[in-house]
Amino acid sequence: MKKLIIFVLCLSLSIGAKVRADEGMWLLPLLEKFNIEQMQKMGCQLSADDIYAINNSSIKDAIVRFGNGCTGEIISNNGLLITNHHCGYSSIQKLSSVEHDYLKDGFWAMNMSEELPAEGLTVTFVESFTDVTKRVLNYLATAANEKQRERLFNEISKKIESEAEAKDPYVKGKVVNFYNGNIYYLVITKTFKDIRFVGAPPSSIGKFGGDTDNWMWPRHTGDFSMFRVYADRNNNPAEYSDENVPYTPKKFLSISLKGIQENDFAMIIGFPGRTTRFMTSEEAKEAQNISNRISIFTRGIRQDILMEDMNSDPKINIQYADKYTSSSNAWKKWIGMNETFDKLDVVQRRAEEEELFDKWVSENPSRSAKYGNAIGKINGYIKNRAGIMAASRYLTETLDRIELTSIAGYANRKNVSEERMENFYKDYSMPTDRKVASAMIKIYRDSVESRYQPDIMKTIHNEFGGDVEAYLDSLYSNSVFTSMERYNGAKADSALIASDPATAFYNSVREKKREVSNEINKGYDTYSEGKREYLAGILEMNGDKASYPDANSTMRLTYGQVLSYSPRDAVEYDYYTTLDGVMQKEEPGSREFTVPAKLKELWKNKDYGRYAMENGKMPVAFLTNNDITGGNSGSPVLNANGELLGLAFDGNWEAMSGDVIFEPELQRCIAVDIRYVLFIIDKFGGADYLLKEMNLVR
Repeated sequence: MKKLIIFVLCLSLSIGAKVRADEGMWLLPLLEKFNIEQMQKMGCQLSADDIYAINNSSIKDAIVRFGNGCTGEIISNNGLLITNHHCGYSSIQKLSSVEHDYLKDGFWAMNMSEELPAEGLTVTFVESFTDVTKRVLNYLATAANEKQRERLFNEISKKIESEAEAKDPYVKGKVVNFYNGNIYYLVITKTFKDIRFVGAPPSSIGKFGGDTDNWMWPRHTGDFSMFRVYADRNNNPAEYSDENVPYTPKKFLSISLKGIQENDFAMIIGFPGRTTRFMTSEEAKEAQNISNRISIFTRGIRQDILMEDMNSDPKINIQYADKYTSSSNAWKKWIGMNETFDKLDVVQRRAEEEELFDKWVSENPSRSAKYGNAIGKINGYIKNRAGIMAASRYLTETLDRIELTSIAGYANRKNVSEERMENFYKDYSMPTDRKVASAMIKIYRDSVESRYQPDIMKTIHNEFGGDVEAYLDSLYSNSVFTSMERYNGAKADSALIASDPATAFYNSVREKKREVSNEINKGYDTYSEGKREYLAGILEMNGDKASYPDANSTMRLTYGQVLSYSPRDAVEYDYYTTLDGVMQKEEPGSREFTVPAKLKELWKNKDYGRYAMENGKMPVAFLTNNDITGGNSGSPVLNANGELLGLAFDGNWEAMSGDVIFEPELQRCIAVDIRYVLFIIDKFGGADYLLKEMNLVR
């Protein structure tokens, strides 16, 4: 164990001699050690301290985690924040109504007093990273097995985190593991809860192209929205209050009006959610043939039901807009991932990597002792759990998607939030949910073997003759959870809530999920041990070659270039798109390709102001070869001087396996050009007053 500790610490100081400029989600505290020299060779004009510093303001202080799954950046000294439209979508939806449909019509607060509180939204700043690997691994050294290791890790993590939090009541500490438990960092953050909606274009701009263009290039989407961070009078986090004032940041980003050229240096800082770059062949098979396949099938059916009702009723359209978008985004990604897994032979390439690893291990008795069984532990566990994993995925994607039973489960907990109940019913359509329930119950019944069927299925069979529709007629007629009014009339009677038929359904599914989870966990300790050994072995095998840990929602930096690409023979994609392409894609009256009349007028008159390119055209989106994934949405694309060029919002279809294997020739990040953003704010939205807060540079 001591040798591993020494090796890992040395590795963190030495790797990077062969850094690939276009691949990697790098830890900011280690930029000086193994990135900044290469970045500067590519044109970066900044020092590592300019990007990440603890004692001085740096670019990292302007980058935030927006909500629970996106990135945003501060662009003024008054806490003005910009992120993607699809990142702000949920908050915009919650603030919308049939009378004030901010999704459809857009919204601009013309002064701070008109900004709308975004209930439940948070913004989190990173204060610092501290390497605590030696302390954690020393504490874990006495663990005899994985369960003891987990217990000891929880103990030492809590102690380290408590020590940090005792120094400042406004911060939160979290010990985060990297490389499957081979390296540990203490991450200190500060979270703000008073966030207000400033503005966004209509979805016809912010979501132009919808599902059809999602993950595709060429792209013509003005994917941005704006919020403001508020603090108490001492600039500290506080709950919403009229007494709060705009937050004064340590750092905010300047905005470049110069634009981009191909091969320009570009870097992105954000919070990538999850990658599995060290996935084995069996794990890749499971992802493709079980997780992705089942989710694609079930979500496709559910989404069709939602869309039919959304198209028939404006109220339902608002209620289910965010639910549909959240589901379909991942659904289409999984479709693309499965396609690229086949096209790029991902499983076979992983198997070949395992063969090379095993060969390297077998050449040395010491390595054989440490790593000889690692791949076998991983792949053996994954093979054995195939059936139960399919049942688990079906449970998650079908029976767990019934809203009536989900809210019944929540209502049976202690300390039920009235606010949460009200928010649920605001966005709930009982007839829509009943259609979904019918489809989901039938899918699960027909797709999963009998031993994984919850007892509620026996009720449907025994009491309703297997007639799902008859069962649902009874469920939705007799449950008190079908409306806020019925729930309010019953909530004081805990016995009635507990005996509700929707509660019975929820409890039955929960019990089966517990059984399934327990079965999945059999052998998991061996798998976890194998993953840690495999990663340690890979690090040792790679020696001084560049290496970065999988994404885990911690702040990362990726750097590369503005770059075009060729997706297939005889096809060349340029590195930028223009407003001309928006007009070429227009389909009047369609859900996805409608163009606002005012935007068409601005285009016809070429009324682009100072935001046009040298050729007179209006830029919309551009490409870089930066390494991103989910969670990077809203991340700033920065030039060599650290100035804002645009906002990352998507990847490209041809490299949908990128979470598993990076494809340097194909993988691209799609970003909205900041000049298009400013043009929409100014010329289209008429909110040019916001530009006065910003530092616009050429």
